[in-house]
Amino acid sequence: MTSNIQIKRANYTDAQEAADLKALLNDYAKDPMGGGHALDPETLDSLPSKLADLPSAFSILAYVDGKPAGLTNCFFGFSTFAAKPLVNIHDVTVRPEFRGLGLSKKMLAKVETIAQENGCCKLTLEVLSNNTVAMRAYQSLGFAGYELDPEAGHAVFWQKEL
Repeated sequence: MTSNIQIKRANYTDAQEAADLKALLNDYAKDPMGGGHALDPETLDSLPSKLADLPSAFSILAYVDGKPAGLTNCFFGFSTFAAKPLVNIHDVTVRPEFRGLGLSKKMLAKVETIAQENGCCKLTLEVLSNNTVAMRAYQSLGFAGYELDPEAGHAVFWQKEL
């Protein structure tokens, strides 16, 4: 049986799409690869309107037979070395019951199209070192670890909470 798959750019002001975005992101947050804890309800409730206020933000939603199945959140940035925009892929998630349908690849293809339409020089993302399934998927799409010079080593993503 063939599933009806729809990949679309989210409209943050559409009530249903905003609800789907919140549900998908909260499911991802509860997954071990998303931190293992539900998001704060106030944070979750304000998320679509805050994303809508950011001109650099866009999200991709995947639906399977009309059901919310996947989400990718992205942000435009800027490469000083290329003097061109870039897209950072911040979140990629597919609900477990919809895995194996190629949704992450379809969502990332949509992200790449949007990046190309906006003259971007590259896509960036972070992935946990033990998330080998995601790493294999990203590698199959042409992603690789970032390094300027092999002698200097690979870039490492750090954070400082405020």
